[in-house]
Parts: sequence; C-alpha cells; structure tokens
Amino acid sequence: MVKLGIDQILHAGLDDWRLLTGGLHGRFVTGDLAAGARFVAAVAEAARPVESGAVESGAVESGTDRPPLTARLTDTFVDLSVGGPNGEGVTRRDVDLARGISALAREQGLGAEPTSVVEIEMALDTADAAALGPFWAALLTGGPDAFTGTAGPYSTGNVLDLDGRAPLLWFQGTEPHETPRQRFHIDVWVPHDIASDRVAAAVAAGGRVVDDTHAPAFVVLADPDGNKACVCTCLDLSSDVQTSDSDRALDRMWPCDGQRAR
Repeated sequence: MVKLGIDQILHAGLDDWRLLTGGLHGRFVTGDLAAGARFVAAVAEAARPVESGAVESGAVESGTDRPPLTARLTDTFVDLSVGGPNGEGVTRRDVDLARGISALAREQGLGAEPTSVVEIEMALDTADAAALGPFWAALLTGGPDAFTGTAGPYSTGNVLDLDGRAPLLWFQGTEPHETPRQRFHIDVWVPHDIASDRVAAAVAAGGRVVDDTHAPAFVVLADPDGNKACVCTCLDLSSDVQTSDSDRALDRMWPCDGQRAR
C-alpha cells in the first residue's frame, strides 16, 4: 500500500489521533477496566481482515490484510496505535481504521485525549552500528535478529522489538572518537500541537535548549548536568498545519528550518 505524506495525514480530520514516529496514536478514556475491555474487543473486530469490498459498521475496507494495530488497556483508558512500526508508515487503510475506531468510541460514549499520547525512542551514537547492534538486540529482545542495519540520513541501524516490550533503539552515526560523557539520548515523541509546551515545561524545570535549528521537527534539550534529550514531532518544512497559540508564542525559540528524518 502507498504510504501517505505528513500533510495528508494531518489534514485527514483525525481529531482523536496524533501522528508520532511509528504511526497514528490515540488515547480513549474508558473510566473502568470493563468498559475498556468492551472497547478493545470492538476495535479488534473492526480491525479484523475483511474481503475486498466488504465494509461493516466501524470496520475498514482493507482487502485480506490485518492493519498494524496495538492496544494497551488500563483501568481508566485505552492507548491505541495504528500504522507500520516497521517503517511502512501510515496508509489510507490505517486512516480509515482510525476513523472507524473514533466512531466506535463515540458509540460507546468514550472521550478522546489525543494530546496525552507519547512515544519514547533511545538513540546511541556510534561509529560502528554493525558491531554494537547485535548486542543491543540480544539484550533488549533476547536475540540478535531484531537488529537491522538499514541506513538513513541520521540512523545507521535500528533495534526494533516487534513484540513491543522495549522502545525502539536507533544508532546515530558518528566519526570515531574518544568516549564522551554521554553516548545515549532519549527521543520523546509528542503531538505536534503540544511540543512547544513540553519544551517550555522542561526549560522551566531547570533544563535548557541546546539546539532549536531543526524545529518543529525536533528540539535538543539538556538537563542541568548536560545530559541531552530531543522533543520530536511529525512536522517538517513541508507541513502547512496551523500552529497553536503556544507554538506562536515560542516562534522566536523555534525557527522552522529543518527536518528529522530516519
């Protein structure tokens, strides 16, 4: 299936969802475990493979393939993600499924909290991802096969746990160098419309902005000891999504001149 562009996704009318690194993410408030279980069961039925041309209430026309979907059930909410965690991105099928899930939530009287979603990645700077990757794959997932050496503009490989037990670990290519104080950093993926609030909160809590030249795609922050982390969003220069009032208030801190691509 054809992967949709960022602007196509952000203008698809998915008010209950936010685009993070691996796909569409949504949180639906259930109030108790039983209500959450009923909702998850309905979502599973909506996401089941259907024959091409067959469309049911709350379901999606998807041929015979099951859309990539994960769910986390708690006693007060359900977190859902739709889309390809393996780099396939978000397709029209995924957008249709997200719409169907939102319709199910409305039918069951559930509210959505899309700005509550978050996704965490770990990044490790190394000049030799091929040597380190199998070790970290075995450590995080139990075997070396979870390491993929596929290179991108920033990444020289990833450790992807398809069972969702560990966050994505990606390797950022560097030149060989002496061991620094910090090789790891955390990527915190947040909804694009609250990213500036998250940066402001981190700064107010004692952090500082190290590099905002790639905003709104990502902003590098540091804690008082200099340990770095990135606040990341789905946005890049090609997006024409309207920013929030808080984004506009921080325009001077966030010049929009870059993109974080992997």
